[in-house]
Amino acid sequence: MERITATYFIETPFEPASAAAVLAGEQSSGTFTEVPGETEELKQRFAARVESVEFLETVSTPAIPGSESKDNQYHRAIVKVSWSIENFGYNLPVLISSLQGNLYEIRQFTGLKLMDIDIPESYANHFSGPKFGIAGCRKLTDVQNRPLIGTIIKPSVGLTPQQTATLVGTLAEAGIDFIKDDELLSSTANSPFNERVDEVMNVINRFADKTGKKIMYAFNISGEIDEMLARYEKVVNAGGTCAMVSINSVGLAGTKKICDQGALAIHGHRNGWGMLTRHPLLGIDFRAYQKLWRLAGVDQLHVNGIQNKFWESDDSVVASIEACLKPMLGGYEVLPVVSSGQWGGQAPETYRRTKTTDLLYMAGGGILAHPMGPAAGVTALQQAWQAAVDGLDIEGAAKIYPEFAKSVEKFGSK
Repeated sequence: MERITATYFIETPFEPASAAAVLAGEQSSGTFTEVPGETEELKQRFAARVESVEFLETVSTPAIPGSESKDNQYHRAIVKVSWSIENFGYNLPVLISSLQGNLYEIRQFTGLKLMDIDIPESYANHFSGPKFGIAGCRKLTDVQNRPLIGTIIKPSVGLTPQQTATLVGTLAEAGIDFIKDDELLSSTANSPFNERVDEVMNVINRFADKTGKKIMYAFNISGEIDEMLARYEKVVNAGGTCAMVSINSVGLAGTKKICDQGALAIHGHRNGWGMLTRHPLLGIDFRAYQKLWRLAGVDQLHVNGIQNKFWESDDSVVASIEACLKPMLGGYEVLPVVSSGQWGGQAPETYRRTKTTDLLYMAGGGILAHPMGPAAGVTALQQAWQAAVDGLDIEGAAKIYPEFAKSVEKFGSK
């Protein structure tokens, strides 16, 4: 029977191999003591298996609370543990319970992070993955050979549907490819969801009729399952092409239910991500995280951005983009969404580090706060990416492109 293998970064005051064995036992057929019925035959079939232990270093201070070391020695290692698919079948919530359940509470560990998951090819027969992915999102927006340029409605909450639609019209005329609700906005007192969809899609559809270009707008449908399905249907019937889900809030099963509908591209917003990964020895690494959401079927997934406004390093952002673009299960592809304090000035470094334009490049204030207005903000981002691909740095691009030059004046010192 095929097996799923998980890679963990651990810290323990015990011998790493013995701590890994505890993990394997607790997360499969074992418990803290022998129990009747756990026969050798049962363990052979269902027990998780420690595949390898790679010692890294010993430190004197524990990363998080756990068992205390009598000699102040805490050992760090990379361990691989595998499970038979028979344990959970093709059930994502139970898979997560096995790979990420109570193991974070096991006292043998003073640090533990799920780094990666090796998923067998048979999973491709049970999970269709992203319905649109990179190619589909490019087709829906009619954008090729450059990043999709996008923005977020700002202020995040407070605008009426009519005010939102007016802003969408301005951005449409400026040549924007993608717009989304903020994750804080779903249906507020002054912006009911259905009314916002009607007003926004009226602008987008009229613009598409006039120009042939249909802007992708990601309406935030996050909510209870039945509520999300009703909102999803509303967007489809209004002629929309995308819906946004706050994936950590909605969960794998809820997100998969929405992705399985198949009519809209799904924008996976990872708000809450920091609490899952910010500690270097707790939680989950993006390499593992993005695979789970690809299985669920999201088409677009946030990866933060170069020189962003949050804590994440540029190296981490680059690794996340590379993880999204790495082939999985014969073709599951997900579009990396670059965001968080972005403006055109980060484009040259982003392209230098990743050598890809298969991105949705999002700028909120970087577009809407442009000193010449939102239309010039869109133009400035397009100019920045053309300059990046042409090998120009910020100074070189500013000499050629006036809208980008104004961006440099406004945002260059931030």
